[in-house]
Order: sequence, then C-alpha cells, then structure tokens
Amino acid sequence: MAEEKEQEKPEAAKVPKAEKPPKAEKAPKAEKADKAEKPVKAEKAEKPAAAPAAGAAPAAAGTAPAEGEAKAKVKKVKGGRVVPVGIIYVRASFNNTIVTVTDMKGATIAWSSAGRCQFKGSRRSTAYAATVVAQEASKQAVGFGLREAEVRVQGPGAGRESAIRAITAAGITISSIVDITPIPHNGCRPPKKRRV
Repeated sequence: MAEEKEQEKPEAAKVPKAEKPPKAEKAPKAEKADKAEKPVKAEKAEKPAAAPAAGAAPAAAGTAPAEGEAKAKVKKVKGGRVVPVGIIYVRASFNNTIVTVTDMKGATIAWSSAGRCQFKGSRRSTAYAATVVAQEASKQAVGFGLREAEVRVQGPGAGRESAIRAITAAGITISSIVDITPIPHNGCRPPKKRRV
C-alpha cells in the first residue's frame, strides 16, 4: 500500500504540470486586452482632432504649441463664460503700459501690465514690455473665446503700435483702432491775476 501511495503522489504531481492549457487561455486574454487598448488610442486621437475644430481661430493664428496653450486656456474659463467679441484698452504712458480686455458692456475679462510681467524701473515703458503685456492679456482673452475686438489706445507711450501688433499675432481680429487720448480743447482755467 505504501508503494501505491508513492505511485499516486507522482501522478498527482504530474497532473498540474499537464494542466498548461490555462496558460494558453491567458494568451487570448492578453490579446483581448490589446484589442481593448486600440479603441482607447483611437479615442485619444479623435479628441485632439475635434478640439481644433471648436477653436478654429486660435489654431489658424499660431503653431502647434499655441494650439495646446489655447486648449489649456479654454479649460480655465470660469462658469463656461464665452465672449466672442470685446474691447481691448491699451494705456501706454511714459512710465507703464496697461492692457485691459473687456466684453462689449465693459466688464473686465483679462488684464495685464508691465509690472505684472516682471518689468521694473525704466524697462516698463519700453515697446518690448508693451508687446509682452499685450501677448499675456490676449492669451487670457482667447481662453474666454475672444475672436474679434475693437482696440482703444490711450496715452503717448512707446508701446502703442507694438501692443497692437502683439494682439494681432495672438489670433484676435481687430475690427477698429480708436485713439481715446484726452485732448484739452481750451485748456485748464488759468490762474487768477497776480496782485502787486
């Protein structure tokens, strides 16, 4: 009987070794997993293709990195607010340049200034600072879906023209440019006559 038990043990040990077909069954499962991955890749490929169609204006304006930035900005829109047409105010003084983007009612949606863009001292009044300021404000505005804007320029600073060029380069169509610099018609009231 002891010999029979010893003979049964090797047979029992051989049975699990003979059961290798379950490993063969695992291979088709791996194939199913590969098939499941392929549609996921196809979905990922479809999403970027659909996004440029929704934001056609930013895509036409720049290169591929600009499209990625535009997509990121669109995600950051607060409350799903979309402003396709707006007004861009460029205030170029001798000391600073401030760009404010508003909707048609005048509610601010984006803004930037030379100080906010890390320019200090006399560098804030340069044309390059105005370009950087206008680019930053325009990128924020494109995130709200801004495509067309009216530009209103105020002040005698060096950044007037460069700011307008930067707005155009950001993919915003400029419908009109208006100079709103205040001009005195008759000047201030003169001081009263000196008594001698």
